[in-house]
Amino acid sequence: MLVVPHAGSPAHLVSAHAPTLENPRGFHRLIGGSVEFGETHRQAIVREVEEELGARITDLTYLDTVESLFRYDGELGHEIVALYCGGLDPSPGEHGGSLTESDGSVVPVVWRPIDAETDAVPLYPAAAERLIRSVLSRTAR
Repeated sequence: MLVVPHAGSPAHLVSAHAPTLENPRGFHRLIGGSVEFGETHRQAIVREVEEELGARITDLTYLDTVESLFRYDGELGHEIVALYCGGLDPSPGEHGGSLTESDGSVVPVVWRPIDAETDAVPLYPAAAERLIRSVLSRTAR
């Protein structure tokens, strides 16, 4: 998954998803996808961003790996997430844009402020929040 800092504010790019049983107001998720057989996680994030956003990643930097346990419409999920940071070319506009999932569905992408209030929609993977805050505090300087 990719943390994409906003160039002019303490925000980062996320995909905005519809409500689920666990999240009746919807949820946000970092940009990314699955590693395919025979590729590294670095190759996967480059491919996923190209496929979903039609963009090239600039200044790609590995951050860390986090483990994510979650529920999605009642089903337990578990993923190991390699986190990267980088910019996008072209960069989404001030109001975000959209990405196209592998099944053809279109999902909005939005700039999520780092100071999102606790009643805002949750961010997944939740374990990435510390790293996201660290990245955004460095880029805001």
